[in-house]
Amino acid sequence: MIGIRPGEGPALAWSWAYIFSILAAYYVLRPIRDQMGVASGLENLPWLFTATLVGMLALNVPFGFLVKTLPRARFVPLTYRFFALNILLFALALALAPPEAEIWIGRVFFVWLSIFNLFVVSIFWATIVDVFNTEQGKRLFGFIAAGATLGAIAGSATTAGLARSVPTWALLLCAVVLLEAAVFSMRGLARLSERLHAVPAAETRAAIGGSIWAGLTRTLASPYLLNIGLFLLLFSVTSTFLYFEQAGIAKRSFPDKAAQTAFFAQVDLLVNVLTLGVQLFLTGRIVRRLGVGWTLALLPAISAIGFAALALAPTIAAIVAFQVLRRAGNFAIARPIREVLFTVVPREDRYKAKSFIDTVVYRLGDQVGAWSFTGIGALGFGATAVAATAVPLSLAWLVNSLWLGRAQERRALAAREREA
Repeated sequence: MIGIRPGEGPALAWSWAYIFSILAAYYVLRPIRDQMGVASGLENLPWLFTATLVGMLALNVPFGFLVKTLPRARFVPLTYRFFALNILLFALALALAPPEAEIWIGRVFFVWLSIFNLFVVSIFWATIVDVFNTEQGKRLFGFIAAGATLGAIAGSATTAGLARSVPTWALLLCAVVLLEAAVFSMRGLARLSERLHAVPAAETRAAIGGSIWAGLTRTLASPYLLNIGLFLLLFSVTSTFLYFEQAGIAKRSFPDKAAQTAFFAQVDLLVNVLTLGVQLFLTGRIVRRLGVGWTLALLPAISAIGFAALALAPTIAAIVAFQVLRRAGNFAIARPIREVLFTVVPREDRYKAKSFIDTVVYRLGDQVGAWSFTGIGALGFGATAVAATAVPLSLAWLVNSLWLGRAQERRALAAREREA
């Protein structure tokens, strides 16, 4: 079913443990963030998204310096442990702060976690792309992503089950332990990467070098990387539309904070159960049958249909169902196949340009989506207008996906010819 070949099994096992730990940590924290965002006031969410973009831009500079000066085996653990220390500080603040300070702690935590999740996941996939080649990526990335889904299910289930009985700061400590497990797994994977012959040993043990601004400059200089950025930008804009709708529904339907946290965790659980089934049984078959471009085009096609349905009937059931289906499609199909796009770029781009696109461009899309949503509301239009706006964006995103698929295939063919 998966097509695992000799020598790939141990690397897959470490990859699973690595991404399981990261996503479990994030999904322990995500419902807490969502509840804090609602408590902060829906009118303040666009400002929180603005602060997230500023923080993302600021963090890319020291991260670029780490990538430039240290080998992968050092800068990845340093990054994860920096975030683990942040979580410990948040746990301490929540345990000791007076109730009136919780609203500001919540706002800072919302911004921080919105930065955290993109950085840690982007670094994981950069490492995976460094270890596996294009052919392996098409076969194995969907299966590797199933480890992420299992971690997300474990994290969501933990918070959904404990949110009403365990203090928030105690849940944060669980995430710290999981991040340390991710560091351990990353090192196990790094020891095996040379055996797969995707990257020479001398490269994996050396610093990548280059400029700390290479993520920006190399992205702007490459039509291929720019279109990957456009893919993520359009995904992020439309995702933000749905996120704001879901946040509004939760606030109107669940006045209790613990109930809101449990609701967000239950939605996450539904998404991840559906995602797991697709990843284990369908993702590899879909990409082998359709190719990279048409596989990437599935998510914008679903989005165009879903937003058109919401424009006609913007009900709570429709929004939740569309959110679950769309997020599952992203995690199970679009995300792992999007990572295949980076198997045909230079190694420096896999860490620097990829990090810039996955973090700054993604959060720029949040900004466009958040303020567009606010602007549409300020003009007196409701959910129908938002959904109608998202339909042409989704169609443009579909065309972009097909272009990327053809460009990736050309680059992969050229790489095989050079090797031959």
